Amino acid sequence: MSAEQKLKDLGLSLPDVPSPVATYVSFKRVGDMVYLSGQGPKRADGSYPTGKVGADVSIEEAYEHAKQTGLGLLAAMQKAAGSLDKVEVIKLLGMVNAAPDFSDHPKVINGCSDLFVAVLGDNGRHARSAVGMGSLPNRMTVEIEVIIKVLP
Repeated sequence: MSAEQKLKDLGLSLPDVPSPVATYVSFKRVGDMVYLSGQGPKRADGSYPTGKVGADVSIEEAYEHAKQTGLGLLAAMQKAAGSLDKVEVIKLLGMVNAAPDFSDHPKVINGCSDLFVAVLGDNGRHARSAVGMGSLPNRMTVEIEVIIKVLP
């Protein structure tokens, strides 16, 4: 089953690839490797969920924010590779806007990782770091960047 069909079966659709807001590009391809710029959980109206995970935002809410971010990253992957069926996720860096005593960063970033595996199967499995940050742009709850390989 194609990745696009898996998305449909999950009741999900990909958003438009966001336009960069500064001097950078959405992704950079070098040979068969693609480096995707960090994204956050951008809503349809252009706003972001904000707050500190572990204080203002629950793990469950932030998990959904990471999942929403993953949809944006899948859209960028599709644009970069031409098809999600030609994508292998290599590395993911998940950043959580966390309260100082918060320590469940991996549970938040699982929202994105779980989505990638659900849509891409084994090609969605990846090496990963999940870290806490004192702040993120626009006060958003999560930001995630990804490195992928484009398959022949």
